Amino acid sequence: MVFRHSICNEAFDKWPFADACKAIRAAGYSGIEIAPFTLAETPAEVSAAQRAECRDIIGSEGLTFVGLHWLMVSPKGLHVTGPDEELRRRSWDHIRALIDLCADLGPNGVMVFGSPNQRKTTGGMTREEATRNYIDGLASVAPQAEDRGVTVLVEALPLAQSDVVQTLAEAVAIVGEIGSPAVRTMFDVHNAIDEHESHAALVDRYFDFIRHVHVNELDGRHCGAGSYDFRPVLEVLQRRGYAGWVSLEAFDFTPGAERLANESLRHLESQIHQLQS
Repeated sequence: MVFRHSICNEAFDKWPFADACKAIRAAGYSGIEIAPFTLAETPAEVSAAQRAECRDIIGSEGLTFVGLHWLMVSPKGLHVTGPDEELRRRSWDHIRALIDLCADLGPNGVMVFGSPNQRKTTGGMTREEATRNYIDGLASVAPQAEDRGVTVLVEALPLAQSDVVQTLAEAVAIVGEIGSPAVRTMFDVHNAIDEHESHAALVDRYFDFIRHVHVNELDGRHCGAGSYDFRPVLEVLQRRGYAGWVSLEAFDFTPGAERLANESLRHLESQIHQLQS
């Protein structure tokens, strides 16, 4: 089995987009995952011509568009679960605009819905009330996502980041309640730090709901910068015939974009080789 490797583009944020794509392909990745704020503050500011240009650049460099993440970094002030109904409406309209952006950038894209600050409890709401608003909002955008061929992924987050959807089990329960093929979940090494079971066991149990995998060290650095053993998770993915992307999402950019991209992929390739030898 050959894994499909992609990388999140924030490390290349200040690079011209074409140069970033060229460097990502040169490092050995075949996919690019985009943070919308690296394109513009709002999806509306990315014109049809710019969307077509990005799509053409991605293809011309031999890459595949994987999807979007960090959905609500900009514009500031959005919140999808709080008590302000008008703010929730505007926030979910932003998600709808991102669904269209995702579809315009390439087919079969995913949208990783982390955004801890924009979904955690606020305004005196209980965790249950905020979670209900999150579920209702996801259900409201699911038909559009289905129509556009986009899959919205509920990302479980550690306790220190958000109190709405803290475990993969909770994410899977939400996916089941909504019952749309356009709403699924994903696995992120760094964000699973509070899970009580081994990461491999979690991925195996919930494999049928997982459409995307983010790899990083437990502290958010790039793969190989720490001591995390990726082999158990990779073994499960290999054994279960995982067809999605294994996407590097690093949070520490101090090594520089090219170095972290190369070192991470070489480390993963080494661990994958050990599985196959």
